[in-house]
Amino acid sequence: MDEVFPFDVRLPAEADAAVAVARALVEAGHQALLAGGCVRDLLLGLTPQDYDVATDAPPERVQALFRATRHVGAQFGVVLVKKRRRWIEVATFRADGPYLDGRRPVQITLSDARHDALRRDFTINGMFLDPVRRQVVDYVGGRADLEARLVRAIGEPAKRFDEDYLRLIRAVRFAARLGFQIEPGTLAAIQARAETLAQVAAERVREELEKILTHPSRQRAWRLLDECGLLPHLWPGAGWVRDDVSSPAVEPPAAERGKVSFRAVDILLGRLSACVPFELPLAILLASRTAQEIDRIGRALTLSNEQRENTTWLVAHQADLDDAGALPLSALKRLMAHDAFGALVMLAHARFEGLPDGTARRAALDARLQSIAPDRVQPPPLITGDDLLARGVPAGPVYKELLDALYTRQLDEELVSRAEALAALEHLLAARRGPEME
Repeated sequence: MDEVFPFDVRLPAEADAAVAVARALVEAGHQALLAGGCVRDLLLGLTPQDYDVATDAPPERVQALFRATRHVGAQFGVVLVKKRRRWIEVATFRADGPYLDGRRPVQITLSDARHDALRRDFTINGMFLDPVRRQVVDYVGGRADLEARLVRAIGEPAKRFDEDYLRLIRAVRFAARLGFQIEPGTLAAIQARAETLAQVAAERVREELEKILTHPSRQRAWRLLDECGLLPHLWPGAGWVRDDVSSPAVEPPAAERGKVSFRAVDILLGRLSACVPFELPLAILLASRTAQEIDRIGRALTLSNEQRENTTWLVAHQADLDDAGALPLSALKRLMAHDAFGALVMLAHARFEGLPDGTARRAALDARLQSIAPDRVQPPPLITGDDLLARGVPAGPVYKELLDALYTRQLDEELVSRAEALAALEHLLAARRGPEME
């Protein structure tokens, strides 16, 4: 049922640019409303990430009214307007034609606010805010679902998801992030179409997965992904051993061997700090995968080179900090020099939690790390290839072998001066005198 109710919340300063755009459109004789997620968040007392405007003004009219614009979505009537040093997305009200590819309508028609609301994904995202009249316009029952703490598809759930399969995982993200339940009919439609997630472009799935795993609600999202049946379809070959299958008394099926258990992932996700880099929870999901498998999965998800490298490194070294005292100083420093070392420490803290001696392990690790000054982690090498060249050492693998050996001793603080390092080099060369050095 259509509903209009007063909006009595003070808009934050971040909304000023969007409000100015809406006001200018209204003064020019058009309807202009704040739309989508910003309305939801304002009503929940949250801070919106951005503010979008929906209007009955066609794109060419929007461009004529504002000086700085970019037409970024011609086929969908979307124009970016620069106002007060911010780019505001302004979209013309539209109604969508049929969807044939699970992502885009074959055609759109300019429409009105009501039809624009009805073509959106979930009721809590389908409300509008008139910032001039300070009224919320709700054509889809969004306020009732906010109060009931429900994520509900607008209209027929099956139709909404068939229009864009990415909405399957978006429902999980919203429910987890807001602490809402998924409305039963919407949940059933997700479960019935779970496998269609595999048809979504990989970069779109990765964007949603990154938003899910970097948010403090990641553990709840993990459980919802499982309840919705979406976990096997996150990427080709995705899968985790169920707890009953991974029991020591039961031999897991061949296809499940080598995979980490669902419960192990669940526990570690629940122990992570609120703010973590994407690679850390992803490494937890891939903890039992080989480097080659991680690279394949990373490429399938269109991860950046840095993300793939960091995820692979975290998996390879996931247990290296379990016993802080047993790790040689040089090995610890090499770990500390890596860009993902902070994430590795977070992972170690999560692994310690729940162990009988977990508190002592964490204290020992933190104390040892604090004892190493930053300038001692990756000092300039005391010996370089020039020193080997000056001594007539022929080029070849021996260079790396000698330099690595000397640098390891330097990191272990056995060699603290160039004189000591040169003496160590002479000793190594003397011990290696033979055919390859002649």
